[in-house]
Amino acid sequence: MTPKRVTYSQRSNHAARAAHARGARQFKTYDTSYIRPKQSKGPIIAVVVVAIVLLIALIFGLSSCFGGNKNLLQEGESVKVEIPEGSSTQAIADILYDAGVINSKNEFTDTVSTKNAASSLKPGIYTFEGGVTCEEVVNSLVAGPGLGENSLSIPEGYTIESMGEAVQKAYAGSITKEDFISAARNASSFAEEFPFVASAHNNTLEGFLFPKTYEVIQGYTAKDVIRQMLSQYQQEVATLDYSYPESLGYSSYDVLILASIVEKESVADTRSKVAAVFYNRLTNDGDPAYGMLGSDATTAYEIGGEPDNYDWNTDSPYNTRKTKGLPPTPICSPSLDCLQAVCSPEQNLSDYYFFSFWPDSNGKMQYYFDKTYEDHQATIQAHS
Repeated sequence: MTPKRVTYSQRSNHAARAAHARGARQFKTYDTSYIRPKQSKGPIIAVVVVAIVLLIALIFGLSSCFGGNKNLLQEGESVKVEIPEGSSTQAIADILYDAGVINSKNEFTDTVSTKNAASSLKPGIYTFEGGVTCEEVVNSLVAGPGLGENSLSIPEGYTIESMGEAVQKAYAGSITKEDFISAARNASSFAEEFPFVASAHNNTLEGFLFPKTYEVIQGYTAKDVIRQMLSQYQQEVATLDYSYPESLGYSSYDVLILASIVEKESVADTRSKVAAVFYNRLTNDGDPAYGMLGSDATTAYEIGGEPDNYDWNTDSPYNTRKTKGLPPTPICSPSLDCLQAVCSPEQNLSDYYFFSFWPDSNGKMQYYFDKTYEDHQATIQAHS
């Protein structure tokens, strides 16, 4: 939650109010008009002019705030936009607004902040159509430059469910969401061609479907699209060094599970640190972790929403506040960065067991790492 910032006293200063009131009454008791110098009309005219200018500025300002982007693309229109290398979130917002892609710069930057996507926005040339939402625009920028109209963008952190929706949209309904989900929950049917999915728990391909922008090929079935994604996963993980997690007894599937949790619990510059904290919790059988991962993201995955009112005494393999070890499956498709972070976590956090994150005044998420529960609570208290 955003910390409260109080810029004035919340208590009324009764003494000051009383003195001010007395002064006002005393002033009204006497007729002082005869000792006041006559005022020139010049300042009055100047004040009126300034007031008119301010009123005009206010009208235009309100029009700008509430009237939206007058150049906003309409349904059926499209535009090509180039995002230069090294562009900041605000610079990208300016480009998209000027091109008529988005209706509000603030909504765009807020969406980027909410999705912790600032460091994941990729440069390149994009084609946007009228009617896209800010979330869809951010997802496209995270996925990277597409392949024109014939593209399927799968951002990092997508689940099989959300992929099904993206596939159905990209294939204009020739592959339905239900077709895709059904095929993705039958991992055994792909095991002969892709032996690494044989380790998939519950026969689901959750986590294996690599996030990327894919070409939409007419005539493809749901299984064909999944083969594209599995081939990409196979290619990407071939670059990983599993020696560290293997030294702790974790398999490549365990790495995939933990990477999916890191994907949901971190931002770009904290991946390896969050991975280190999770390793510390998993490998500690005593106080303070007792071998429990303690990630709310796993429960959110299971129940399909934020666990605000969840009973943490519930017996579930995805309730990692109560159940030791990793959950049985990945909770999303992680990026290569998260997979690398789990294979090579930060080595200077060997005795850290807690982390928390809070948005700063610019909306950017800031992470705090603590060794003890007491320090962790103090950090929470300082930002609540």
